[in-house]
Amino acid sequence: MNNEDHFKILREIQNKPNSTQRELAEELGFSLGKLNYCLKALQNKGLVKIENFRKNPKKFNYFYVLTPAGITQKTKLTINFMKRKMKEYDELKRELDKNK
Repeated sequence: MNNEDHFKILREIQNKPNSTQRELAEELGFSLGKLNYCLKALQNKGLVKIENFRKNPKKFNYFYVLTPAGITQKTKLTINFMKRKMKEYDELKRELDKNK
């Protein structure tokens, strides 16, 4: 799992914590297997809590919540993402200016 996938999942969970894995996977463009793998990795790192609706007789509906560590990590990833995009923009601008 790379940082961009990590960032996308954390952002999507924060925005839509009641989403099913299928909905999250579709929204992110991931396979269910990839999303499940990533969610377990995030859970093992202590960034996401996965709660089962115990009263649900089907036992397959889950609720995803960012932990305080998950919120902190998402903030760091957001800052790094923005820095990277600003750097890409500056490089493209220099290249365009050079070709004028």
